[in-house]
Amino acid sequence: MVSKKIRAYLALTRLDRPVGIFLLLWPTWWALWIAGQGQPDIALLIIFTLGVILMRSAGCAINDYADRDFDGHVTRTRNRPLATGIISPREALMVFAALVLAAFILVLFLNPLTIALSLVAVVLAASYPFGKRFHHLPQLQLGLAFGWAIPMAFAAQTETVPFIAWLLLAANLTWVLAYDTIYAIADRPDDLKIGVKSSAILFGRYDLLAVSLAYIATLGLLALTGWQLALNIGFYLILALAALIAIWIMLTAKTRTLSDCVLAFKRNIIFGGVVMIAFIIGFL
Repeated sequence: MVSKKIRAYLALTRLDRPVGIFLLLWPTWWALWIAGQGQPDIALLIIFTLGVILMRSAGCAINDYADRDFDGHVTRTRNRPLATGIISPREALMVFAALVLAAFILVLFLNPLTIALSLVAVVLAASYPFGKRFHHLPQLQLGLAFGWAIPMAFAAQTETVPFIAWLLLAANLTWVLAYDTIYAIADRPDDLKIGVKSSAILFGRYDLLAVSLAYIATLGLLALTGWQLALNIGFYLILALAALIAIWIMLTAKTRTLSDCVLAFKRNIIFGGVVMIAFIIGFL
């Protein structure tokens, strides 16, 4: 019984599925690398890595709480611990609160600007799961929640949030819109039945075209970031490789089946990692 409960808590916080952790870590590490001009502060790297893991887990807990009446009707989510009753809504809220508190304790080691920005991060994490009830672009809310570590990283490293930070946040927003729309395509038949909204429903038969445009925007904004930073030619060569990976992802998702969409979503870990390599090489 104890081991079953532990597995349920791991499932609630998705610590048994680290894909989402990397999708948050990559843009956070991009920001720390840029803010540190290729030499990020090691202490900040540790604090932000731990903070991302905690806040991503907290976000998953509050997401499952918000979707507890929907998840049982969606093929991909019907076995989540709140949907099956293994974990109660009250327990999920307690997990969310504990993880947010732990993340906030980490932030207290940083400067006042970063602490102030962290309060926005909590609001974004807590409000995102409810967006699908009111509008068709909860993926953009997710992008803000996933990317808010970017301005926080610049604030922690430089005590300011320059234009380049917002440019990088914009690139992350379009990237999240791309990969989470692919994820939403997998859920679209069930979402239509239960009445929740998503970008996949909004874009309809033009869904993959919209995803393609979002990847193009991401790559363009990343290229503009490199130009603003005067990075070397190596950055653009590796970014071209990321473009090929984006094409690979799109080809994977073209069937629109649940398994292929989930696989395409997961391959974004590779995309983010290649962009990280591009920034590392760009500063050499």
